[in-house]
Amino acid sequence: MKVILLQDVKALGKKGDLVNASDGYARNFLFPKNLAREANAQAMNEYKNAENSKNFKIATEKKQAEGYKAQLEGKTFEMKAKAGQGGRLFGSITAKQVAEEIKKQYNINIDKRKVVLESDIKEFGSYKADVKLYTGIVANITVKVSEA
Repeated sequence: MKVILLQDVKALGKKGDLVNASDGYARNFLFPKNLAREANAQAMNEYKNAENSKNFKIATEKKQAEGYKAQLEGKTFEMKAKAGQGGRLFGSITAKQVAEEIKKQYNINIDKRKVVLESDIKEFGSYKADVKLYTGIVANITVKVSEA
């Protein structure tokens, strides 16, 4: 019997999977515990619609990330910071500050965990950074730190 899993079931599949289960297992275990539902015509339509919706969402997010990459790739972000003698900064420039600068200049919300700095920014100069926009889509940017 074909069933659509409503929750993860060990040794059978993950939530949303269309799987074959024996009739007795489905009727006596999966259905009473609301772990699965029978794959009738209505359920199959809902399953296909959910799959199409999920694929559309993924494609939209990927396209948006590629657009952001085109905007950010190779750009230089100028950051101002106060420093003591010898050019050492008071504190450092963090990924959070870089993400805020991207938001300010391009109005693109980037999570600070998606900004990967090449090294700690504790002195004036130019530093390379990567912005992870989506799986496999990374924009390379430069962070230039100068005196405030």
